[in-house]
Amino acid sequence: MTSPGPHHRDAPATALRRVALLTNPTSGKGRGARARTAALQVLRSAGVEVEDLVGADAAEAQRLASDAVAGGVDALLVAGGDGLVHLATQVLAGTTTPLGVIPAGTGNDVARNLGLPTHDTEAAVRHLLAAQVSTMDVADAGGTSFVTVLCAGFDAVVNERANRMRWPRGQMRYNLATVSELRTFRPLSYRLTLDGETRELDAMMVSVGNLPSFGGGLRIAEGASTDDGLLDVVIIKPVSKLELVKTYPKLFRGTHVTHPCFERHRVSTVEVVADGVVAYADGERLGPLPLTVSARPGALHVLR
Repeated sequence: MTSPGPHHRDAPATALRRVALLTNPTSGKGRGARARTAALQVLRSAGVEVEDLVGADAAEAQRLASDAVAGGVDALLVAGGDGLVHLATQVLAGTTTPLGVIPAGTGNDVARNLGLPTHDTEAAVRHLLAAQVSTMDVADAGGTSFVTVLCAGFDAVVNERANRMRWPRGQMRYNLATVSELRTFRPLSYRLTLDGETRELDAMMVSVGNLPSFGGGLRIAEGASTDDGLLDVVIIKPVSKLELVKTYPKLFRGTHVTHPCFERHRVSTVEVVADGVVAYADGERLGPLPLTVSARPGALHVLR
């Protein structure tokens, strides 16, 4: 598969005079609310006019963001995690209004990929004030855009179980869901159509990466680039449960790519078909397979 080559272009540093700041106050165990306060202070001290947006729910947040972008703000800044970036991408993909990420979530994979400070809100905002505008690819899955990784295997099954659990909160819930699913999990049967070429196979996981990582640094699609116009389709072929547990830590280092069970395809479009699997992307529930995922080269303008 040949790459169409890099296409992002860095523009001169943009002068941010009027921005919208969208916050998820509950993200990162309250980090979002603290980041909002700090960001407002830095922005206003710099003479930037700020539309301060906090939605009661995701639908309202998206509507407020859409209205602000339609009103001609210089940028949409989001104080939250990858879930809020996901929401903002629905508004911004295909427009020329840039996204600025103020990392305040638990994962912050997008912010890390953009080279932003992830533990210092003031530094992140100052970085955005001096940033250049460039473009990055996004992926489209059945009409929904995503930035990081679409999960459609064991990881998606774990996510679905964790979302049904009322207790405990946070990362421990995912750990328990992982252990519970591991007891009964069997390789799934897939039909993948990769740029028109169909394959049937069994796999533990199928992931479609726009970024290399998701879930707070799980580098499942190590080597994926956001400026090559292609998706990285990663297949983890059937392995024993013990081997899956042993390989898991390698995902955080990206060293799993040398494992015999790892397979990668770089494509423009992939259709993923499997029974009983609900796909997730950017940590958000997209819905049951089948789904067709397509690359949207350079569709998102970002401050970096």
